[in-house]
Amino acid sequence: MKKWKKGLLILGGVAVVAGIVYASVTMTRKGTVTVQTGKVIRQDLTSVVTASGEIKPLNYTNVSATAYGKITDILVKEGDRVRKGQMLAKLESIQPGADVEAQQANLKAGEAEAAAAEAAARSSEAALRTAQADLVRSKAELEKAGLEYERAESLFKDQLISKSQYDTTRAAYEVAKAVVEQSEARVVQTRAQLEQAKSQLQTARTRLGQYGATLTRLNDVLNKFSFVAPLDGMVTNLPVHVGENMVMGIQNSPGSLLMTIADMSVITSEVKVDETDIVNVRIGQSAEVTIDAIPNKTFKGKVTEIGNSAIIRSTGLASSQSTTSSQEAKDFKVVVTLLDPPDNLRPGLSSTAKIQTANKTNAMTIPIQALTIRQKAELEEPKKGGTALAAAPDAKQREKEKEGKKEIQGVFAIRTRKALFVPVETGITGTTDIEVTSGLKEGDEIVTGSYKVLRTIRNNADVEIDNKAPKKTEDEKK
Repeated sequence: MKKWKKGLLILGGVAVVAGIVYASVTMTRKGTVTVQTGKVIRQDLTSVVTASGEIKPLNYTNVSATAYGKITDILVKEGDRVRKGQMLAKLESIQPGADVEAQQANLKAGEAEAAAAEAAARSSEAALRTAQADLVRSKAELEKAGLEYERAESLFKDQLISKSQYDTTRAAYEVAKAVVEQSEARVVQTRAQLEQAKSQLQTARTRLGQYGATLTRLNDVLNKFSFVAPLDGMVTNLPVHVGENMVMGIQNSPGSLLMTIADMSVITSEVKVDETDIVNVRIGQSAEVTIDAIPNKTFKGKVTEIGNSAIIRSTGLASSQSTTSSQEAKDFKVVVTLLDPPDNLRPGLSSTAKIQTANKTNAMTIPIQALTIRQKAELEEPKKGGTALAAAPDAKQREKEKEGKKEIQGVFAIRTRKALFVPVETGITGTTDIEVTSGLKEGDEIVTGSYKVLRTIRNNADVEIDNKAPKKTEDEKK
């Protein structure tokens, strides 16, 4: 046989052997899944809830129009610090000022009238006391005249005195009686005058009270044309100018905004926390706040207020204010008070709060992405061989199907080059890791990727571990 023919036969044999080896390897690797893995480790874990919002002072108030009028004076400018009670601005107040002056004149006239009535009442009281004294004196004189008359009458019967003496005594007695009646009439008259004076005094005092009440009301109206600071703070918003007209609010329509006064001594970050996270937030929890306007700096804070009503994300209204039920996402207001705020903060700056809701030391953890969900039926081994069983009753079949759809939380642990689904119970969740409370032990190797593999891998599947970093594409290198 020629040499070239022998060479061809040798090459053919090698090719056949190579083909057999390749086919054998391919059949062996068929069904093997390439996975990325990680270890169950112990570490300190902090659960954090992140929410966005804006910087707000704890106490602030909007100074709005309380009367109709034109602005004549603005005594502060935006950024000024003001004290409670300090005058801020004034409106044109000619008419209410004139009303107050006219009522002040009425009040003075009423005071004079009341003083005159009081003097008349005191004079009537004095006259009554004088009349009562005269009545007492005249009654005493009548009693004396009566005794003399009785004695004279007895003496006259015994003819011991003359008739002229008797007549004189009787006349004196009659005069004394007349004087008593006159004194009694004067007392009655004076008492009536006193009652009249008291009535006039009461009327004058009532009128004086009405003048005072009216003056108080008019002063209140006049005060609405001047604006004073309701609290110590800073003027953070001043959208008006001298000469503009201010309009009072009507029913549900707010009045014109004059300015906003904010107490900048206590600064908060008011954020909106998702409804799924709000159950973990508590008063007093620590937080770290970052402000977009102050990059690369973190401020410490504490949770000081948690809203009770859900806020509909699309409308910003509380769910209790909505007239229709909604299934859209909701948030809850959480207020974080900054412990040491800088002086250059301004209301409305965008902020992000990271609230620490739980801490665990030396917790057993796994990467969050390793956690997956499987239905119970997916984990059960299909029965091999045997004869088909009779169909189960409908109720039992439905119960079995329901049980099979039950979802189980777990991870895929590596056991002798196979991925075995292990149910686990979890605790707090950190930024990238989650606590495992049962099902695994420290050092166990688990499947952590890729996402597609975790979504599709089956229980007890053959795996090949490849933890090499994926190669970057040309676009990623650029």
